[in-house]
Amino acid sequence: MESGKFCPPLYLQRYQFVIDFVNKYNPKKLADLGCADCSLLRKLKFHRCIELLAGVDIDSVALREKMYTLAPLSCDYLQPSDRPLTIKLYEGSVFEKESHIKGFDLVTCIELIEHLQLPEIGKFSEVLFGYMSPAAVIVSTPNAEFNALLPGLTGFRHQDHKFEWTQAEFQKWALDVCRSHGYAVEFTGVGEAPSSTENRGFCTQIAVFHKTFGSDKQLGTDPEEELHAYKLVYDVEYPSLCDHKIFRNILVNEVIYCAGTIKTRLLESSEDKETLPHVCLASINTSGSKEPLLMDMGTDNEPYLEGNAIYIPLAKLLSFPKVHRLCKSLLRLKEVLLETSQVTLSSDAESLQLLADSVDGCDLEDWEGCGDAENNETSGSSAAYEEDWDEELLRQSFQS
Repeated sequence: MESGKFCPPLYLQRYQFVIDFVNKYNPKKLADLGCADCSLLRKLKFHRCIELLAGVDIDSVALREKMYTLAPLSCDYLQPSDRPLTIKLYEGSVFEKESHIKGFDLVTCIELIEHLQLPEIGKFSEVLFGYMSPAAVIVSTPNAEFNALLPGLTGFRHQDHKFEWTQAEFQKWALDVCRSHGYAVEFTGVGEAPSSTENRGFCTQIAVFHKTFGSDKQLGTDPEEELHAYKLVYDVEYPSLCDHKIFRNILVNEVIYCAGTIKTRLLESSEDKETLPHVCLASINTSGSKEPLLMDMGTDNEPYLEGNAIYIPLAKLLSFPKVHRLCKSLLRLKEVLLETSQVTLSSDAESLQLLADSVDGCDLEDWEGCGDAENNETSGSSAAYEEDWDEELLRQSFQS
C-alpha cells in the first residue's frame, strides 16, 4: 500500500472476490442487489456457469443508462455459448419482497448495507435471508476501524453512508442473521492493513453466508402468495446452442463450410487428372488453427463423384472437429440436415450432395474472413464512477 491507496483499486478487489467465489462454486442463478451501474454484472456475464443474472437497484435512471452495456455482442451470435444466459434488471427496493428473486444460488450485496438507515437493517435482513432465502450471500461493507489509516479522511468514506460498522458490530449483525435464518458465516475482506496494524482488519470487511443443511425451504410449497413489487427494466436472452434454431443454423453453416473445403480440394486435385480422386484430407487445414482438420474415423467414408454431383458422406463431415463438437452422433447430424433446405442429401440420406460445377452457396474466401468478426467487435466501455474512499478523497481535495 502506497500513499494510502490500494493496487488494484479496492472496488476491483471486491469484484475479484465475487468472481473467485463464482469460479469455485459455479452458481447458476445470481442476483446483485444495489447493482447501480452494472459494473459487476458486466464482469459476471462471461462466466458460463451462470444461466440467470439479475440486478436490482432503486435508481431506475442508473439502470436505464447502463443496461445496454449488458447486451449481446456480434461475437455472441457468431459463437453462441453451450449454455443459456438470461440477464434481467429490476427497479426495486431491497426492503420489498419479489418472487422472481427467490431461491437464487448466490446474492451479492457489495457496498450496499451502509447506504441503508440503521433501523431498516432488520427489515433488509428479513427480506434477504428470510424471504429470498438464497443458498449463499456475500455482503461487503467498509470497516470503520480502518478509517484511521486513510489519510485525510474525516467522517464516513462516502457522503451517502448512513453508518460504518466496526468489525465487532458487523460480526454481531451477521451472527444474529445466522441464528434467525439458518445460515453459517465466515468473515474475511479485501484491502490489507500495513504489517504493524493488522488488528484493524481489512479495509473492506466481507461476510460470506451459506445456508445450513436442513434450513432449505421447499420452493413452490410456501403458502405465501407470489409477490411482484419490482419493475422489470431490462430483459435479454443471449444466443445459445440450447436454442434449436440457433444450433441448427450454426451446425448447417459449419457443414456447408466443411463440404466446400472438401469440394475445393477435390476440384483442385482433378485439374491434372481425368477423374476425381479420393483425396486424403487429414493433412489439409484451411482454418489457420493448429488443430487437425479431420478426426481419424477410418478410410471408408471418402467423397465420390457420380455424374455431375459430388457426394460427401456425412461420416466424413462428422470427422471435422468443429462439426463433431456440435453434433456428437451421425444420427443427430442426419436429423438436423433433413430439417433444412440449405443442403441436399442423397436419396439414402447418408451423404451430402454438391454440384461439381457450382459454388453451392459457399464462398470460401468469405468464410475464411468470418473468424475475425469476434476480434473486430469492441464493446462500449464507460468511465463509470466507482465508489471508493481514495477517489472520494481525491475529489474532496480538489474542491478544497
